Amino acid sequence: MPEKIYEKSFQESADALEAWNDFVAIVRQLRRDCPWDREQTHDSIKHLLIEEAYETLEAIDDEDWTGLRKELGDLLLHVVFHAVIAAETGTFTVKDVIESETEKLVRRHPHVFGDAHVGSVDDVLTNWESIKIREGEKKSVMEGVPRQLPTLLRAFRMQEKAAGVGFDFPTLDDSWDKVTEELAEFKEVIAANGPMVRKEEELGDLLFSIVNHVRQAGINPENALSRTNDKFLRRFQGVEQRLGTQGISIVDATLEQMDAHWDAIKRGDG
Repeated sequence: MPEKIYEKSFQESADALEAWNDFVAIVRQLRRDCPWDREQTHDSIKHLLIEEAYETLEAIDDEDWTGLRKELGDLLLHVVFHAVIAAETGTFTVKDVIESETEKLVRRHPHVFGDAHVGSVDDVLTNWESIKIREGEKKSVMEGVPRQLPTLLRAFRMQEKAAGVGFDFPTLDDSWDKVTEELAEFKEVIAANGPMVRKEEELGDLLFSIVNHVRQAGINPENALSRTNDKFLRRFQGVEQRLGTQGISIVDATLEQMDAHWDAIKRGDG
């Protein structure tokens, strides 16, 4: 048996390994004996994987740690289920999945398992992207950014990838200058009532530059906008409830009435 390169204290306990074996065995038996599980394919359940991922994010946002434990279990089920399906056709196995990821983690962390030295988190990220390119795993740095990501998050991840190989504004002030430049161009095309395609192009450039600036400032725009969405939803539903206690439907309320309740709720939020 090859010598382990990690500290022995990090190994799982016998109970944890038994729980893992039981879990995989149950998934395999469900695949054989359950009519629903038996007929599923990679394609038929792929949408459920996305759903479980979003439910996991929701549990994290809500700081619902009991819910997070459940959602992580659901995600793990999908990982194992896809691997079991693949094993049936000889494509790969659960063991293959684990071993390939383990090997990659070791290879991508030479500062932990090798002789490389890093001075910061940025150095780690730069090394990560450089290693992937040198290994030939990707023809382009951008291949690691799925098209299916939400648009705002996709912009953020593309910029992170580009910055990882040194393509970035030198300073935070430089990226802010780009924001002001794009804002001026957007205002100009709106004032001129230009073609819709030009308006969308300039708005896209503005949003992209804002994402880039806040990324440099250490802010994840997807998280920020998600919190603002939740805040708006909570406040707007509060306006509806306040109007309801006055016997006024939201569709019949005036803007002045809605604004008054909105401002009161906003003050209550601090």
